[in-house]
Amino acid sequence: MDQRADDRGSGRASGPEDSPVPPVSEPRAPDAGRMQVPPGNPLLLSLTLQELLARDAVQVELVPEKKGLFLKHVEYEVSSQRFESCVRRRYNDFVVFHEALLHKFPYRMVPALPPKRMLGADREFIEARRRALKRFINLVARHPPFSEDAVLKLFLSFSGPDVQNKLRESAQRVGDEFMNCRLAARAKDFLPADIQTQFAMSRELIRNIYNSFHKLRDRAERMVSRAIDNAADLLIFGKELSALGSDTTPLPSWASLNSSTWGSLKQALKGLSVEFALLADKAAQQGKQEENDVVEKLNLFLDLLQSYKDLCERHEKGALHRYSLVKRQMVSAAAQSREPESVGQLESRIVEQESVIQTMELRNYYSLYCLHQETQLVHAYLPLTSHILGAFVNSQVQGHKEMSKVWNDLQPKLRCLFVGPHSAPAPPRPPQDGPSAH
Repeated sequence: MDQRADDRGSGRASGPEDSPVPPVSEPRAPDAGRMQVPPGNPLLLSLTLQELLARDAVQVELVPEKKGLFLKHVEYEVSSQRFESCVRRRYNDFVVFHEALLHKFPYRMVPALPPKRMLGADREFIEARRRALKRFINLVARHPPFSEDAVLKLFLSFSGPDVQNKLRESAQRVGDEFMNCRLAARAKDFLPADIQTQFAMSRELIRNIYNSFHKLRDRAERMVSRAIDNAADLLIFGKELSALGSDTTPLPSWASLNSSTWGSLKQALKGLSVEFALLADKAAQQGKQEENDVVEKLNLFLDLLQSYKDLCERHEKGALHRYSLVKRQMVSAAAQSREPESVGQLESRIVEQESVIQTMELRNYYSLYCLHQETQLVHAYLPLTSHILGAFVNSQVQGHKEMSKVWNDLQPKLRCLFVGPHSAPAPPRPPQDGPSAH
């Protein structure tokens, strides 16, 4: 019996694990988004990191003004390079969009959203959430199935009112990916024989990669924090030197013999604040650059890896759900069998149960099929490691080069601070390589 016809007769709800395949006879518009079969082996992805990054670049910026009479809501300006669009979205719009993705793509890596705003959220929290939302929407916009779906275009380009209802309608108009993919019923044919072993090995590998990158991100954040603290210390150090040089307290009479020395020292100290302010600026720039080019890219990759871990958990929970659902239906059928029923009713119930089991098996294989592709997608992002390391090394080289120049420019100005015999300027001696002779 045809699988779609079986599922029509089951009368079950359309959840992601047990929803029926849509009827064959149901009319569908040409642009309804039914997924086409890609050429070649559909299980294999041949995308490179550069091709993924080139799919779109989405910016998420805070809107300065706030709306709302009593509650002040944060709005974001979301601009897409691909769609040449710029729309305003609130956090709840992202939430509805996220729910729509999970509804349509339960077997894909849907990145998690940052937490909802708490009472008393400060500027630091709002900025961290903006960055997280930017990472989320870029991962989604570059994901192969997501990038071709109408719900993404709606979120990035629809500028009319009530975008949340539009997103819900778009997601509910058709079923999930399983119901709209022509390969869903044949997913098992494309899977390798040892798919379960490969799945376990891939899950363990990505778990280890996640743990290592998590530690790298933590250390990178500490280095950025130290750079920012160093910038603040340099700035304060220079200000204190300037304050010391600007001191107007008169010298006591017993120190008048050294008045010219103190005056020249003050004049030199007063002028050093400019160089120290420049050093502070260079250190702050380096910290900011590494936050954007190193920490944020590490966070992007961690978000992707976390979404893979979440997908693995959904796959396992889905298998348990399918098993418990079959068990409940068998118990229900046993209870109903106490009542006399006709041969036709018995056959109809058996066919319905077989249809349920078959659909669940197909969904399980399709879930593994998608997991196989999502694993390839994670590996396509792995070369991002070289981008991160390159950005980190370049930032360190450039930062040390620029600060070294300022330190070298500062050194001649220190000569007047060191007074040798007969009041002649005597700069400090450089450190000796070996022990000093006696």
